[in-house]
Amino acid sequence: MSLLSEERKNYILEQLHQFNKVKVVSLARHLQVSNETIRRDLDVLEKQGFLKRVYGGAVRRLYPAGEPPYQQRQDLNHEAKRMIGEMAAGLLQDGDTLVIDTGTTVLEMARAIRDKKRLTILTNSLPVASLLLESINHQLFTGKVILLGGELNPEQQSSSGVLCEEMLTKFHIDKAFISVGGVSLTTGISDYDVNESMMSKVMISVSKEVIVLADQNKMGVQAFCQIAPLDAVDVLISDFPEPASWSGELEAKGITWILAQREGGK
Repeated sequence: MSLLSEERKNYILEQLHQFNKVKVVSLARHLQVSNETIRRDLDVLEKQGFLKRVYGGAVRRLYPAGEPPYQQRQDLNHEAKRMIGEMAAGLLQDGDTLVIDTGTTVLEMARAIRDKKRLTILTNSLPVASLLLESINHQLFTGKVILLGGELNPEQQSSSGVLCEEMLTKFHIDKAFISVGGVSLTTGISDYDVNESMMSKVMISVSKEVIVLADQNKMGVQAFCQIAPLDAVDVLISDFPEPASWSGELEAKGITWILAQREGGK
């Protein structure tokens, strides 16, 4: 099974998503390449933030103490987030009412909104609200932005809490765009911050369609706070191809998996 470099890396990541760790010797044997080739692949993936090298192999890179602050996260896996954000923005239609949560991936989605008319966008993210207002001022799209008010969180640059949740329940939303900390077949979608997770839960409850944005670092991860079971999700957008082992379960739950990739698939 001789594969190209990108195919090898995708296989390695799929194994990590399933088993949380991989070994150099086993990968080399299965992929029919040298141990040194696998080590180079692991080095590249570690630099991209997908894994942590350990003796003899690698393990998943998780956040046992919670996610890094918002500004630090913007630089993690940025290219993947940009592609996912552009794909998500492409799902919008003129006249849509949508809600956007606080993740760094949805910030890229907000940046990608172009040539749409009469959008009504609710968000509890200060960076998202600021970016959207700038886009409207530059006539990149037309519509209005509603900032959901509540207790401000400086680390997450967001508002949340009871007041924010109560305000959100007053609306009927077409599409919810949710950026998560983890996606698991067994435990659903989850995040690391309690208040942000509660806000995402309410967003899902008031929306007709739920669209989850998750780069491959989030696949197979069970973060601290459950947001919703997986069958609450309608569309999942990722830079990672749908794992073959997930296909049957996703189909049974009616979830559409959209692969975000560079133009031309490169």
